[in-house]
Amino acid sequence: MTEQTIAHKQKQLTKQVAAFAQPDTKNSLIQLFNTFIPFFGLWFLAYFSLNVSYLLTLGITVIAAGFLTRIFIIFHDCCHQSFFKQKRFNHILGFLTGVLTLFPYLQWQHSHSIHHATSSNLDKRGTGDIWLLTVNEYKAASRRTKLAYRLYRNPFIMFILGPIYVFLITNRFNKKGARRKERVNTYLTNLVIAALAAVCCLIFDWQSFLLVQGPIFLISGSIGVWLFYVQHTFEDSYFEADENWSYVQAAVEGSSFYKLPKLLQWLTGNIGYHHVHHLSPKVPNYKLELAHEQHEPLKNVPTITLKTSLQSLAFRLWDEEKKKFVTFRDIKQISAHLPPDLTEKQKLRKNA
Repeated sequence: MTEQTIAHKQKQLTKQVAAFAQPDTKNSLIQLFNTFIPFFGLWFLAYFSLNVSYLLTLGITVIAAGFLTRIFIIFHDCCHQSFFKQKRFNHILGFLTGVLTLFPYLQWQHSHSIHHATSSNLDKRGTGDIWLLTVNEYKAASRRTKLAYRLYRNPFIMFILGPIYVFLITNRFNKKGARRKERVNTYLTNLVIAALAAVCCLIFDWQSFLLVQGPIFLISGSIGVWLFYVQHTFEDSYFEADENWSYVQAAVEGSSFYKLPKLLQWLTGNIGYHHVHHLSPKVPNYKLELAHEQHEPLKNVPTITLKTSLQSLAFRLWDEEKKKFVTFRDIKQISAHLPPDLTEKQKLRKNA
């Protein structure tokens, strides 16, 4: 198959999937009702269960965390302007769901759009993605950088401490060079979060608020980071230098199809169909499965399950020569010295 034929087929597939990129107001409203009502109902039930048993409370917060994850998917759709047809409604709902999930709407919308435009591009890493080094970059790095990278990729830090740091701390500050609207949106989000927390503490007392909201925040945060991680870190993934990078290939080969049990698929808003989402970000979450099922090429993408996804915990570095993820143990078998043909581009990546 020639490059022209491949490019034509990719263009065709993109157009076909784009046909699903139209929000359905009825489905969107149904999703709001079947997500927000159970979430708030579970939150109040967890609070009242404190008088019975904290083990019962924890059980309820686990389920509530699942619904908060679903709320984040709605927030995510609003950032892509794919939940409602009207831009204004997406902005309003995006702001409100951003408050509940502790994400400034405009700030995350900006960084996430960069992620979509640069996903799997080795020369454009650094915004809206997970820190990733290639084997050569790691071997050329200083001891301090290696230590920082090993700590960053440690599962406890990435999935437990990481969400706390990002959601509670870094999300509260504007990025350098942020536009005025984005800065104001971050300040307003912080103000509403603080006011909402204060009201809850006054009504329920601060200890009860933390006993309920704390586990919900920690569990949903870990789920969110795990989903983002595993959907781009898996066996047979795709990463290329800019000159060889393809948007379509990055979508269908560099984003996984995370095949989850139906209940988990529902709670995570079909985000497991991540290859479809990256191919056409404006497809609403409730249409992702349909788009996947109706296009044969999308059924032949890298597929991972709950069991096989656990293998990704060992993946640490990208090997550009072998075109696959490797572990820290793997690189011990590779020469300790940089290859003599280290390119200027790799040197630039190392210094970036």
